[in-house]
Amino acid sequence: MLIIGFLLLIVGADLLVKGSSNIAKKFNIPEILIGLTIVALGTSMPELIITISSTSQNATDLIIGNAIGSNLCNLLLIMGITAILRPIVIDKETKSIHLPVALFSTIVVLCLGIGILGSPNNLINRTDGIILVVLYLLYFLYPIIIEIKDIKTSVNENKKKHIKVKGILISIFFIIIGIIALKNGGDIVVNESTEIAIKYGVSERVIGLTIVAVGTALPELITSIIAVIKKEDNLAVGNLIGSCILNSFLILGTGAIITPLAFSREFILNLILLIFSTILIWSYCIIGKKNTITRYKGILLLITYFVYMINLFK
Repeated sequence: MLIIGFLLLIVGADLLVKGSSNIAKKFNIPEILIGLTIVALGTSMPELIITISSTSQNATDLIIGNAIGSNLCNLLLIMGITAILRPIVIDKETKSIHLPVALFSTIVVLCLGIGILGSPNNLINRTDGIILVVLYLLYFLYPIIIEIKDIKTSVNENKKKHIKVKGILISIFFIIIGIIALKNGGDIVVNESTEIAIKYGVSERVIGLTIVAVGTALPELITSIIAVIKKEDNLAVGNLIGSCILNSFLILGTGAIITPLAFSREFILNLILLIFSTILIWSYCIIGKKNTITRYKGILLLITYFVYMINLFK
């Protein structure tokens, strides 16, 4: 079942990147926009599904661990692996807008978790959850509003060029099939992995931060690797950063709206590490080769992630 799950993730990620890239090229839509919206939402479907299903079982530790763990996995493990495969160039927009928003989203969650904002009892309540979801919607709409003029211009130009609708429909079909495959593949991998972990008596918090987090981040891993191999850096970076913001705002927000989320001391420490990781990647824009995550920088990210994983099981 695990093998089937991984195969679905690989096929789904490839179809999603292919369909999204085709649409971006046909309408001259920036790849970073596609990465931050369609791809980020598509590859984050497993996290959203896990959140909704976990609330019915009151498994709040699994929800929080999944969101925080997936973000750490995105920034340290996946970004590290992709950079080792091929150095990643971070564009100006990601450096000046999306990375700061990712940092802001983590700080907001931390402030809610320790009681500086919202409830003073280390609890993210339903009101806080609504605020988080609204913040995500504002972020989600921002790049669309910014790029809307260019998109309209491109659409008008493409109408004059008589771009075939058939090609666009096929691309949309690829995206839909890709998201479905990702969702089912993620479910299979997480369910089977979690069942194995439970048999060994691992806590819900650790399961959420490790197996579930890595399992639900597999779509981002496969999608980013394929995007980097195809030399589509903006799609890879946009996917990872967009997914981090989505996890902090939408995933935790949705979970909190359904059932209040209680934060433990361990989660707060993980959020602090997440803030450090985001700042580290942001600093890569000015340290060494500017605006580039080189292989050496990628190795440092991987080392940080492995040290973090070892400490979890101490």
